[in-house]
Amino acid sequence: MAARGRLIHRAGMNYATSRELFEFERQCRVSALKELSDEELYRLMRKGNQLAFAQLYERRQPAIYRYALHMSGSRAAGEEIANEVFVRLMGPSAGFDERRGSLEAYLFGVARNLVQVLRRKGRVEEQQDQAIEHDLVGDLIKKDMVAALYAAMDALPERYRDVVVLCELEERSYAEAARLLACPVGTIRSRLHRARLFLAARLKPVGSVSEVTAR
Repeated sequence: MAARGRLIHRAGMNYATSRELFEFERQCRVSALKELSDEELYRLMRKGNQLAFAQLYERRQPAIYRYALHMSGSRAAGEEIANEVFVRLMGPSAGFDERRGSLEAYLFGVARNLVQVLRRKGRVEEQQDQAIEHDLVGDLIKKDMVAALYAAMDALPERYRDVVVLCELEERSYAEAARLLACPVGTIRSRLHRARLFLAARLKPVGSVSEVTAR
């Protein structure tokens, strides 16, 4: 019985050690993947490397989600579009070609197309959060401002809405926006200038109402 107990104990120790070694090796592989470019991760992913896909998803999904959220004005739509982008990336007909541009630009392009399809079907209504907030008044004011912003952005042409989302909401540089939208930096500057003028004109009545209410 004692010998059997020692064998069980030793087997348990070996199992624990194996798990620790496996986890250590996994962490090393993840750390190595973090040093790779998007395109290198994509090539590994196409060969069946699940860790490469997980790293790529973790790296790019948040920005794709925020972009889809701002472009659609709906959290539910943003999540759905962000997930669909990566579902298509894994599909047999992903269509990504490194010679045409970066993988990041490709992902934003897919998201942009999905947003356009969504908008052609009609604007998605955001479900209201039923949770009770501590600062109810402040929360309502915040929601009203966000609703006004999305309403104003909804009236913008697609090319102007893109630059507002990337440069203003995502705080990306003109160069980054130009790379993602495949157009010159000067075009980004011009579109953003016109979009700001348009939004200022559309949102001015909201500010006026707030000032009258404050008085």
